[in-house]
Amino acid sequence: MGQALRRMIAGAVNMLIASLLHAVAAHAATPPNIVWIYSDDHAQNAVSAYGGRLKDVAPTPNIDRIAKEGMIFRNSFVTNSICGPCRAVILTGLHSHLNGFRDNSDRFDGSQQHFAKLLRQSGYQTAIYGKWHLESEPTGFDAWEVLPGQGHYYNPDFLTPEGKKTEHGYVTGLITDKALNWLEEKRDPDKPFMIMIQHKAPHREWEPGPEHLTAFDNVHIPEPDTLFDDYANRGSAAKLQDMSIDKTMLLNSDLKMWDKAKASDQKTPAWQRGYGRLDEEQRKQWDAAYDPKIAAFRAANLEGEALVRWKYQRYMQDYLACIRAVDENVGRVLDYLAAHGLDKNTVVFYSSDQSFYLGEHGWFDKRFIYEESLRTPLLARWPGVIVPGSEAQAMVQNLDCAETFLEIAGVPAPENMQGQSFVPIMKGERPGDWRKSLYYHYYEGEGQVHNVYRHYGVRTERYKLAHFYTLGEWEFYDLEKDPQEMKNEYANPDYSEQVAELKVELDRLRALYRLPEMDAP
Repeated sequence: MGQALRRMIAGAVNMLIASLLHAVAAHAATPPNIVWIYSDDHAQNAVSAYGGRLKDVAPTPNIDRIAKEGMIFRNSFVTNSICGPCRAVILTGLHSHLNGFRDNSDRFDGSQQHFAKLLRQSGYQTAIYGKWHLESEPTGFDAWEVLPGQGHYYNPDFLTPEGKKTEHGYVTGLITDKALNWLEEKRDPDKPFMIMIQHKAPHREWEPGPEHLTAFDNVHIPEPDTLFDDYANRGSAAKLQDMSIDKTMLLNSDLKMWDKAKASDQKTPAWQRGYGRLDEEQRKQWDAAYDPKIAAFRAANLEGEALVRWKYQRYMQDYLACIRAVDENVGRVLDYLAAHGLDKNTVVFYSSDQSFYLGEHGWFDKRFIYEESLRTPLLARWPGVIVPGSEAQAMVQNLDCAETFLEIAGVPAPENMQGQSFVPIMKGERPGDWRKSLYYHYYEGEGQVHNVYRHYGVRTERYKLAHFYTLGEWEFYDLEKDPQEMKNEYANPDYSEQVAELKVELDRLRALYRLPEMDAP
């Protein structure tokens, strides 16, 4: 081989190596993609990665996969446990009183700053599909199709930039179809992306998809120890609520025990809420699943505690069936990312707008500062950054998400955002200035849905202090000794020092987050 030929080959090899190094460097410099998968009312206790009484009867293997390949946050909380306000907090990084969305009767001001707008301005493509629940149209997204209000499980309507349209099928799969279609056909592959995939499920009235209508028919769901709680050692709020399985949960629309002849009347709630949206084939599948349940229920003629136990089983069977569809569709997203080489540079989150009562204290729904409502699932996968199978014990809140997304993207967070980026925690660090307490505030209040009285409070790693300010009552719990919050210790002199300390901390947090000195009743 001549010297000239050797030089030519060496030059070509050097050019190839330089080209490969440039490509690797360019890839490494590409900001990570962000996939935010968000469900509605998915209790932390119904994610099997968290353990608990449901882990064996209702596993969530695809959601758990995010924990196995990434991180599970053991202490993830919300600022205001109700759907719309939680979504507004995620977007803005601001507490409800500052983002203007205190309860579900409000309308989100889309002109205000939020993280999706900031990502878009920095070069990200942004998209959102599924439940929005903020009344105004989405802003800051290159693509969006969202459910109007709560949306429907079957053959749902979607609001789009071109107007409203109705899609045939089951909502959980349809939302995922839209998200994957955008990833496959509509995004710019040369830009990083952020997509929010936001499910309706498992929100009330818990209507399972066609594949899961009988999924839990023969499964006995373990009862919580507090199913028949009498609230003897609590304040007035626990006694006055209207969210009990016993009295509040409806046999017809919630548990599908309606009279079939009446259900076919277009004026009935059964028709308007769900049954009337089913096409002929869907109705055949539905009737085949529920007719035997209706007949068995009528024959049993249950009363008292036996009826409560039956309602709990029926509720949980449908609730968990809705979650099964969510879990399977999380798997579809993870599989798509892997199949298209996107998984290595994409941060995937799974969370829920808040948690939910699964019979604890005899309840369903959320709203309270108590643990089953306050905690929410949060799992994250970030290859090369998060150590697979790791756990975070630090207290994080949905308030932190906006700043976290911005730091992942390398975009500075505005000074007015009120959270803390938990990127260092994802990297296995524990910042010295990390919060030791968190603030909660529920605004909707008495006389509204479920009659949960307005309150605010502070939670530390061990203690919780709540002020039900329209009742003029305080509650204090030692979470180490009383994790189920069965005894209000506010008047116990043994805790007088801790109560005083938490009142000081509560005042500090209210000043920090710029709350008014007095809240109007």
